[in-house]
Amino acid sequence: MEGERVPWRVLELYSGIGGMHYALKESGIPAQVVAAIDINTTANQIYGHNFPDTALWNKTIEGISLEDFNKLSIDMILMSPPCQPFTRLGLQGDVADLRTKSFLYILDLLPRLRRLPRFILLENVKGFESSSARERLVKTLVECGYTFHEIMVSPTSVGMPNSRLRYFLIAKISTENFISSKMDSVFGGLDQCSEEEKLQRLLKLKLRYFTPREVANLMGFPQSFSFPEQISTRQQYRVLGNSLNVVVVARLLQLLVS
Repeated sequence: MEGERVPWRVLELYSGIGGMHYALKESGIPAQVVAAIDINTTANQIYGHNFPDTALWNKTIEGISLEDFNKLSIDMILMSPPCQPFTRLGLQGDVADLRTKSFLYILDLLPRLRRLPRFILLENVKGFESSSARERLVKTLVECGYTFHEIMVSPTSVGMPNSRLRYFLIAKISTENFISSKMDSVFGGLDQCSEEEKLQRLLKLKLRYFTPREVANLMGFPQSFSFPEQISTRQQYRVLGNSLNVVVVARLLQLLVS
Protein backbone atom coordinates (compact mmCIF):
# COMPACT_ATOMS: atom_id res chain seq x y z
CA MET A 1 0.00 0.00 0.00
CA GLU A 2 1.04 3.58 -0.60
CA GLY A 3 3.08 5.07 2.19
CA GLU A 4 4.24 1.73 3.58
CA ARG A 5 7.92 1.20 4.29
CA VAL A 6 9.61 -1.90 2.94
CA PRO A 7 11.14 -4.03 4.28
CA TRP A 8 8.87 -4.24 7.32
CA ARG A 9 10.60 -4.19 10.68
CA VAL A 10 9.82 -7.36 12.63
CA LEU A 11 10.19 -8.12 16.35
CA GLU A 12 10.46 -11.83 17.18
CA LEU A 13 9.47 -12.54 20.79
CA TYR A 14 10.18 -15.93 22.42
CA SER A 15 12.38 -16.49 19.38
CA GLY A 16 13.55 -20.01 20.31
CA ILE A 17 15.57 -21.62 17.52
CA GLY A 18 14.20 -19.26 14.87
CA GLY A 19 11.07 -20.98 13.57
CA MET A 20 9.26 -17.67 13.09
CA HIS A 21 12.29 -16.18 11.33
CA TYR A 22 12.47 -19.11 8.92
CA ALA A 23 8.72 -18.82 8.29
CA LEU A 24 9.17 -15.15 7.48
CA LYS A 25 11.85 -16.03 4.92
CA GLU A 26 9.68 -18.84 3.51
CA SER A 27 6.72 -16.47 3.11
CA GLY A 28 8.63 -14.20 0.74
CA ILE A 29 7.45 -11.11 2.62
CA PRO A 30 9.91 -8.20 2.40
CA ALA A 31 10.84 -7.97 6.07
CA GLN A 32 13.77 -7.71 8.45
CA VAL A 33 13.92 -9.14 11.97
CA VAL A 34 15.32 -6.16 13.87
CA ALA A 35 15.45 -8.00 17.20
CA ALA A 36 14.87 -11.51 18.54
CA ILE A 37 14.28 -12.03 22.26
CA ASP A 38 14.56 -15.22 24.32
CA ILE A 39 16.02 -16.30 27.68
CA ASN A 40 16.80 -19.92 26.71
CA THR A 41 20.57 -20.00 26.30
CA THR A 42 20.59 -23.25 24.31
CA ALA A 43 17.95 -21.97 21.89
CA ASN A 44 19.87 -18.70 21.58
CA GLN A 45 23.06 -20.55 20.62
CA ILE A 46 21.18 -22.28 17.82
CA TYR A 47 19.44 -19.08 16.73
CA GLY A 48 22.72 -17.16 16.64
CA HIS A 49 24.38 -20.00 14.74
CA ASN A 50 21.76 -19.80 11.97
CA PHE A 51 21.10 -16.04 12.05
CA PRO A 52 24.41 -14.44 13.05
CA ASP A 53 23.44 -11.04 11.68
CA THR A 54 20.23 -10.68 13.71
CA ALA A 55 20.28 -8.74 16.99
CA LEU A 56 19.58 -11.40 19.64
CA TRP A 57 18.59 -10.17 23.09
CA ASN A 58 19.22 -12.74 25.81
CA LYS A 59 16.98 -11.15 28.43
CA THR A 60 13.51 -11.33 29.92
CA ILE A 61 10.80 -9.51 27.98
CA GLU A 62 9.49 -7.76 31.08
CA GLY A 63 13.01 -6.42 31.62
CA ILE A 64 12.79 -4.38 28.41
CA SER A 65 11.42 -0.88 28.82
CA LEU A 66 8.68 0.79 26.84
CA GLU A 67 11.27 3.19 25.44
CA ASP A 68 13.41 0.28 24.21
CA PHE A 69 10.42 -1.12 22.34
CA ASN A 70 9.60 2.30 20.92
CA LYS A 71 13.14 2.66 19.58
CA LEU A 72 12.67 -0.52 17.52
CA SER A 73 9.77 1.12 15.63
CA ILE A 74 8.32 -2.24 14.60
CA ASP A 75 5.75 -3.09 11.92
CA MET A 76 5.15 -6.69 12.95
CA ILE A 77 5.32 -8.82 16.10
CA LEU A 78 5.79 -12.59 15.87
CA MET A 79 5.48 -14.53 19.12
CA SER A 80 5.02 -17.96 20.60
CA PRO A 81 4.56 -17.45 24.37
CA PRO A 82 5.33 -20.29 26.80
CA CYS A 83 2.75 -23.03 26.29
CA GLN A 84 3.10 -24.87 29.63
CA PRO A 85 0.42 -22.76 31.40
CA PHE A 86 -2.16 -23.87 28.81
CA THR A 87 -1.28 -27.40 27.76
CA ARG A 88 -3.91 -30.05 28.44
CA LEU A 89 -1.34 -32.31 30.12
CA GLY A 90 -0.06 -29.59 32.43
CA LEU A 91 -1.47 -27.80 35.47
CA GLN A 92 -3.22 -25.21 33.27
CA GLY A 93 -2.22 -22.39 35.59
CA ASP A 94 -3.13 -19.86 32.88
CA VAL A 95 -2.50 -16.25 33.98
CA ALA A 96 -1.61 -17.40 37.51
CA ASP A 97 1.43 -19.27 36.15
CA LEU A 98 4.60 -17.19 36.46
CA ARG A 99 5.57 -18.19 32.92
CA THR A 100 2.67 -16.08 31.66
CA LYS A 101 4.09 -12.93 33.28
CA SER A 102 6.04 -11.82 30.22
CA PHE A 103 3.02 -12.26 27.94
CA LEU A 104 0.85 -10.14 30.24
CA TYR A 105 3.61 -7.52 30.19
CA ILE A 106 3.39 -7.41 26.39
CA LEU A 107 -0.38 -6.93 26.56
CA ASP A 108 0.08 -4.09 29.03
CA LEU A 109 2.79 -2.49 26.90
CA LEU A 110 1.10 -2.78 23.49
CA PRO A 111 -1.49 0.04 23.91
CA ARG A 112 1.24 2.38 25.18
CA LEU A 113 3.59 2.01 22.23
CA ARG A 114 4.27 5.22 20.36
CA ARG A 115 3.53 3.39 17.11
CA LEU A 116 1.37 0.26 17.06
CA PRO A 117 2.74 -2.60 14.94
CA ARG A 118 0.52 -3.17 11.93
CA PHE A 119 0.68 -6.97 12.09
CA ILE A 120 0.73 -9.52 14.93
CA LEU A 121 1.02 -13.32 14.72
CA LEU A 122 0.78 -15.53 17.80
CA GLU A 123 1.14 -19.32 18.13
CA ASN A 124 0.32 -21.55 21.08
CA VAL A 125 -1.02 -24.96 22.05
CA LYS A 126 -4.57 -26.23 21.97
CA GLY A 127 -6.02 -25.04 25.27
CA PHE A 128 -4.92 -21.44 24.85
CA GLU A 129 -8.18 -20.72 22.99
CA SER A 130 -10.18 -21.22 26.21
CA SER A 131 -7.77 -19.45 28.58
CA SER A 132 -8.02 -16.18 30.46
CA ALA A 133 -4.79 -15.15 28.73
CA ARG A 134 -6.56 -15.42 25.39
CA GLU A 135 -9.43 -13.29 26.73
CA ARG A 136 -6.98 -10.58 27.77
CA LEU A 137 -5.25 -10.79 24.40
CA VAL A 138 -8.50 -10.34 22.47
CA LYS A 139 -9.62 -7.49 24.74
CA THR A 140 -6.31 -5.69 24.19
CA LEU A 141 -6.43 -6.16 20.41
CA VAL A 142 -9.98 -4.80 20.19
CA GLU A 143 -9.11 -1.79 22.34
CA CYS A 144 -6.10 -1.07 20.10
CA GLY A 145 -8.17 -1.25 16.92
CA TYR A 146 -6.98 -4.57 15.49
CA THR A 147 -8.96 -6.91 13.27
CA PHE A 148 -8.06 -10.51 14.07
CA HIS A 149 -8.76 -14.11 13.15
CA GLU A 150 -8.20 -17.26 15.20
CA ILE A 151 -7.69 -20.76 13.83
CA MET A 152 -6.61 -24.22 14.96
CA VAL A 153 -4.22 -25.72 12.41
CA SER A 154 -2.25 -28.94 12.06
CA PRO A 155 0.66 -29.17 9.58
CA THR A 156 -1.22 -32.02 7.88
CA SER A 157 -3.47 -29.31 6.45
CA VAL A 158 -0.61 -28.03 4.29
CA GLY A 159 0.64 -31.44 3.23
CA MET A 160 3.22 -31.90 6.00
CA PRO A 161 3.26 -35.40 7.60
CA ASN A 162 3.27 -33.86 11.07
CA SER A 163 0.09 -34.06 13.15
CA ARG A 164 0.53 -31.24 15.67
CA LEU A 165 -2.61 -29.19 16.30
CA ARG A 166 -1.84 -25.61 17.29
CA TYR A 167 -3.70 -22.36 17.99
CA PHE A 168 -2.88 -19.35 15.83
CA LEU A 169 -4.05 -15.75 15.94
CA ILE A 170 -3.28 -13.24 13.22
CA ALA A 171 -4.18 -9.59 13.68
CA LYS A 172 -3.73 -6.36 11.75
CA ILE A 173 -4.61 -2.71 11.91
CA SER A 174 -7.10 -2.55 9.08
CA THR A 175 -10.58 -1.38 8.12
CA GLU A 176 -11.23 -4.70 6.39
CA ASN A 177 -12.13 -7.94 8.16
CA PHE A 178 -10.43 -11.22 7.45
CA ILE A 179 -12.35 -13.47 5.09
CA SER A 180 -13.05 -16.75 6.86
CA SER A 181 -13.68 -18.64 3.64
CA LYS A 182 -10.18 -17.76 2.48
CA MET A 183 -8.72 -19.18 5.71
CA ASP A 184 -10.78 -22.39 5.30
CA SER A 185 -9.62 -22.84 1.68
CA VAL A 186 -5.96 -22.63 2.75
CA PHE A 187 -6.25 -24.91 5.77
CA GLY A 188 -8.99 -27.33 4.71
CA GLY A 189 -8.93 -31.01 5.63
CA LEU A 190 -7.76 -30.62 9.22
CA ASP A 191 -7.26 -34.00 10.86
CA GLN A 192 -10.05 -34.34 13.43
CA CYS A 193 -8.78 -37.48 15.19
CA SER A 194 -8.22 -37.05 18.92
CA GLU A 195 -4.68 -37.34 20.27
CA GLU A 196 -5.66 -40.57 22.02
CA GLU A 197 -6.92 -42.11 18.76
CA LYS A 198 -3.71 -41.14 16.99
CA LEU A 199 -1.61 -42.69 19.76
CA GLN A 200 -3.52 -45.98 19.60
CA ARG A 201 -2.97 -46.18 15.85
CA LEU A 202 0.73 -45.49 16.24
CA LEU A 203 1.14 -48.18 18.89
CA LYS A 204 0.14 -50.79 16.30
CA LEU A 205 3.07 -49.83 14.09
CA LYS A 206 6.73 -50.76 14.33
CA LEU A 207 8.33 -47.38 14.86
CA ARG A 208 11.71 -45.82 15.50
CA TYR A 209 12.54 -42.35 16.73
CA PHE A 210 13.11 -39.69 14.10
CA THR A 211 16.53 -38.10 14.13
CA PRO A 212 16.65 -34.38 15.01
CA ARG A 213 17.26 -33.59 11.31
CA GLU A 214 14.18 -35.60 10.35
CA VAL A 215 12.13 -33.79 13.00
CA ALA A 216 13.33 -30.46 11.63
CA ASN A 217 12.30 -31.59 8.12
CA LEU A 218 8.81 -32.51 9.33
CA MET A 219 8.53 -29.08 10.93
CA GLY A 220 9.42 -27.35 7.69
CA PHE A 221 12.90 -26.11 8.58
CA PRO A 222 15.07 -25.66 5.47
CA GLN A 223 18.15 -27.74 4.79
CA SER A 224 20.28 -24.71 5.63
CA PHE A 225 19.15 -24.99 9.28
CA SER A 226 21.76 -26.66 11.48
CA PHE A 227 22.82 -27.09 15.09
CA PRO A 228 26.12 -25.88 16.56
CA GLU A 229 28.48 -28.75 17.37
CA GLN A 230 28.20 -28.23 21.13
CA ILE A 231 24.41 -28.84 21.18
CA SER A 232 23.72 -32.39 22.36
CA THR A 233 21.19 -34.68 20.68
CA ARG A 234 18.95 -34.46 23.76
CA GLN A 235 19.03 -30.66 23.59
CA GLN A 236 18.24 -30.78 19.86
CA TYR A 237 15.10 -32.83 20.50
CA ARG A 238 14.05 -30.52 23.33
CA VAL A 239 14.32 -27.25 21.41
CA LEU A 240 12.63 -28.73 18.34
CA GLY A 241 9.76 -29.85 20.57
CA ASN A 242 9.34 -26.25 21.70
CA SER A 243 9.42 -24.86 18.17
CA LEU A 244 6.72 -24.54 15.51
CA ASN A 245 5.96 -25.57 11.95
CA VAL A 246 7.66 -23.19 9.55
CA VAL A 247 5.37 -23.90 6.58
CA VAL A 248 2.14 -23.28 8.52
CA VAL A 249 3.40 -19.96 9.88
CA ALA A 250 4.64 -18.92 6.43
CA ARG A 251 1.16 -19.51 4.97
CA LEU A 252 -0.43 -17.51 7.78
CA LEU A 253 2.01 -14.64 7.27
CA GLN A 254 1.13 -14.54 3.58
CA LEU A 255 -2.56 -14.33 4.50
CA LEU A 256 -1.87 -11.70 7.14
CA VAL A 257 -0.17 -9.23 4.82
CA SER A 258 -2.25 -9.94 1.68
